[in-house]
Amino acid sequence: MSEPEEIDIHTTAGKIADLQRRIDEATHAGSERAVEKQHAKGKLTARERIDLLLDEGSFVELDEFARHRSTNFGIEKNRPYGDGVVTGYGTVDGRPVCVYSQDFTIFGGSLGEVYGEKIVKVMDFALKTGCPVIGINDGGGARIQEGVVALGLFAEIFRRNVHASGVVPQISLIFGPCAGGAVYSPAITDFTVMVDQTSHMFITGPDVIKTVTGEDVGFEELGGARTHNTTSGVAHHMAGDEKDAIEYVKSLLSYLPSNNLSEAPAFPEEAVLATTDEDRELDTLIPDSANQPYDMHTAIEHVLDDGEFLETQSLFAPNIITGFGRVEGYPVGIVANQPMQFAGCLDINASEKAARFVRTCDAFNVPVLTFVDVPGFLPGVDQEYGGIIRRGAKLIYAYAEATVPLITVITRKAFGGAYDVMGSKHLGADINVAWPTAQIAVMGAQGAVNILHRRTIAAVTDPDEAEATRAELIADYEDTLLNPYVAAERGYVDAVIMPSETRAHIVKGLRQLRTKRESLPPKKHGNIPL
Repeated sequence: MSEPEEIDIHTTAGKIADLQRRIDEATHAGSERAVEKQHAKGKLTARERIDLLLDEGSFVELDEFARHRSTNFGIEKNRPYGDGVVTGYGTVDGRPVCVYSQDFTIFGGSLGEVYGEKIVKVMDFALKTGCPVIGINDGGGARIQEGVVALGLFAEIFRRNVHASGVVPQISLIFGPCAGGAVYSPAITDFTVMVDQTSHMFITGPDVIKTVTGEDVGFEELGGARTHNTTSGVAHHMAGDEKDAIEYVKSLLSYLPSNNLSEAPAFPEEAVLATTDEDRELDTLIPDSANQPYDMHTAIEHVLDDGEFLETQSLFAPNIITGFGRVEGYPVGIVANQPMQFAGCLDINASEKAARFVRTCDAFNVPVLTFVDVPGFLPGVDQEYGGIIRRGAKLIYAYAEATVPLITVITRKAFGGAYDVMGSKHLGADINVAWPTAQIAVMGAQGAVNILHRRTIAAVTDPDEAEATRAELIADYEDTLLNPYVAAERGYVDAVIMPSETRAHIVKGLRQLRTKRESLPPKKHGNIPL
């Protein structure tokens, strides 16, 4: 192998050649062996991920030649360019974004002073220019050799995450380990996407847990993508591989504005309002039996353009559905009870999932469509001890403080406090409609009759006669109160509509609400029941 040609940096040609050498060194800062190990795990390198995410040729790197200044534990002998993170800006589908991508092939992606300063710098740049920040995480936490400096930079990043919250969209991709303090940056961001089998997030790892508590748990069970998508609710999507994860993020960005002062990308296309055969399918969606479930996705997809729906947190709290779609080409957020899971009851997880989503939509000027079929809050000691009162109140808070257009469709049950919570007129929804199958009441017929007519039923000694009396009283309650018309008489719903006309009503409503202007009382900030 021939020796590399010596560069004379005292000439212009030499300076150019020296720059090219440095760029090549920075681009290939990780060793070949480290890159091979990365690929063997089914993972891409930091730069390969950026290439997949951004439009071809759009990436502009920042601080390519930054290097650490630490002298502890012999680390001064290894000072690679970039210091283990690639930062810069570019475009996704022609729209500006800022990005940082942690490089596991350098110091295991661990965060030191210069590494942290690079991330802080690109986040500040995103805030100044009003564009989304996408963080690609694949690192071993704080760089131990740099001590408290690493911890300080973590906190600097957290502070910027908080300041950017609600100003520019922040999306985290977890493509490897993300442990200790490192987990809190993704936790503050708007959306977190993980990859099955290769992503892991936890505050303390399996070894520490084994030492302290004696519990035996593996990486995947403790902090894998499936755990955080099904159990903890930390993540918003579980991808099959890194390419799938990046495609999901691109789709997500297409529904969000660049910042809170701009509008989300729209592709205006006037909807045909005449009722179609496809629309009429909704007229038979609701079963005759109030106890029989149906899939709320059907109602959602009939309302959205081309039936396209990008769901978020689909594996977590499946009794409520959240996600994005378009109506007449304009982005909308969807919140919907799912009768297929727990009969659509609200519980702690569902309340927090929906509240977080409504607040995200409100922060970024995305209208919210709410589909309601809720028999109430899930009863149980675990729910009460877990704080359903406080945590369920978050959903009330989210709807009541939202100033974006709010349209609510009640398809079937809307009982008790859950009726209030799910985007009711009383919380400030702009347009509320109900299907003729809607049942808006304090509670269902059987429970109500048991309370209202307990003595009447108890006085009947013959069991058959008692059952007949109960059935008669239930029918009377259903005829009197278990319908949408009592609420319509009081203006709590603006109209009772044919299910097949739902899309047309939503289209017209959103057209009218495009110029909605509403402001809240002046204050430093509210005190949401966290």
